[in-house]
Amino acid sequence: MRKHLIHTHLWQKVPRRLRRRALFYVTAQLAPRPTPEAPANTPVVVAGLLRTASGLGESARLCHEALSQCGQDVYGIDLSEHFRQPGPVVPFAFRDGASIDGPGTVILHINGPFVPLALMRLGKRFITGKRIIGYWAWELPAVPLEWRFGLPFVHEIWVPSQFTANAIAPLAGKVSVRIVPHPVAARGLPASESDRHQGGPFTALVVFNMASGFTSKNPVAAIEAFKQAFDDDPTCRLIIRVLNADLYPEGSAALTAAVGSLTNVQISDGDSGTTGLDELYGSADVVISLHRSEGFGLVTAEAMLHGLPVVATNWSGNVDFLTPENGLPVSYSLVPAIDPQGTYDHPTTSWAEANVTDAAVKLRKLRDEPELGAALGKRAAIDAAARFGIETYREFVGEALHRAKVPPKEISSFSP
Repeated sequence: MRKHLIHTHLWQKVPRRLRRRALFYVTAQLAPRPTPEAPANTPVVVAGLLRTASGLGESARLCHEALSQCGQDVYGIDLSEHFRQPGPVVPFAFRDGASIDGPGTVILHINGPFVPLALMRLGKRFITGKRIIGYWAWELPAVPLEWRFGLPFVHEIWVPSQFTANAIAPLAGKVSVRIVPHPVAARGLPASESDRHQGGPFTALVVFNMASGFTSKNPVAAIEAFKQAFDDDPTCRLIIRVLNADLYPEGSAALTAAVGSLTNVQISDGDSGTTGLDELYGSADVVISLHRSEGFGLVTAEAMLHGLPVVATNWSGNVDFLTPENGLPVSYSLVPAIDPQGTYDHPTTSWAEANVTDAAVKLRKLRDEPELGAALGKRAAIDAAARFGIETYREFVGEALHRAKVPPKEISSFSP
């Protein structure tokens, strides 16, 4: 109770930038240092926001599920409460690894500046002798300088995309950076094409999490593209699935305003998990993601696994796997990164503004040429199953946990 009162009535009154600067500096001084040159070993402990509805939370859950399916001796530690994460709790079962002492490997799904705080929670006894792998993700071309606070506390860094690797590498120094795509197929492959919906309106789908950034996910651009393509045509519909809509009321209001009087657009408030997403993917003809930036592009990867063509901004994390051969990349221009939610508010750097007219043309093309959508979806499913499958992940993890010391400043990728 006392900690809660201090956090609410004192700490939250301090300006956000000053709060963050103080937190990062103090925790970097107090956090226990990991054992130098600790080798990778088993058991593996996945630590992070395992029960939080966010990109980092989903990253940790997918990692844990995939390692388990790979036959690894894997445990988990949930840091959600310690990091005071907002929103509902995501149900997720794991064996608690907090009491495991001695050698092992920790895959820590906490971004750079917060790593010292995470290690304070894990404790010196726990981290001694273990190899600490930081799994980091970022959605702009360069990470803020404050990320340097995390570097002394990790032996290596894993990232989900080339885009994120390029953002982190200049700051990483001697810490190696490895590209490890999310094992999206750990949840199992979806139903076959023959089980997909038949007939009905041409359906476009947008899925995003308000906690991950309303401005960066840019669903309003998807609404504008759909409106340009089809207006209020009753033979077409747009479904917008919003997770954690209540976390940013301004975003919900902007969505409602963008829809306006359109009767063929439906906004669906989702829960914090994946319940119902398979059904939505199964009812769709195309998924739209006119994001301003993605560290990876989880929704795009999921849609591809479901055999769907994707109309998405041709920039940032998803360019690793979305190509003109398996989807419909959308042209863009670069604009200052201004984010009212604050997470990605870095006006001196840039992110993408998707070309809404180009997206609208591609949507009409998919509606008018269903054979094109079928061909793209088939190719997308094949490519995604190969890149994000369990066997692919097993191959990398097996090598990663038994390799020799990595040369410094290495950026290595892993692709099937």
